[in-house]
Amino acid sequence: MKKQHFWTLGISLILCFTGFGFAQEDIDQHPSCIHCGMDRLEYAHSRMLIEYQDGTSVGLCSIYCAAVELVSNDGKTPENILVADYNSKTLINAKEAFWVIGGSKKGVMTQTAKWAFESKKDAETFIDENGGELTNFDNALKFAKEEFEAKKKR
Repeated sequence: MKKQHFWTLGISLILCFTGFGFAQEDIDQHPSCIHCGMDRLEYAHSRMLIEYQDGTSVGLCSIYCAAVELVSNDGKTPENILVADYNSKTLINAKEAFWVIGGSKKGVMTQTAKWAFESKKDAETFIDENGGELTNFDNALKFAKEEFEAKKKR
């Protein structure tokens, strides 16, 4: 009985420490953002992954760089758009996420921060602590695309 307990504890510790608390296969495949070169592990809380219908994928540091990607590759059709949950850093469906725009936390690649949360409760807690407005993916992406277009005009 003690021997079985020892092995269970050992395996649990290995799993706990090797995963860093979140799956990072996408970071292994795409260690830096395709558009700005930022380290996606360092920005694991804001990173995104776009998987296209043709089987290709791109790793990005933020929704801003995702907007750049989608505007630049207008002819390619995304099959999945994933974003990191701000708290757990695990990838979730960007369209199902609860997004927060603005607030006191400095954004990634933008003046106006945009963060994704898996649960509405987590997004509301973030807003209570840091400010910002609850929105959806379409609005967050629209805002990011507008920022990109404004930068291009300068």
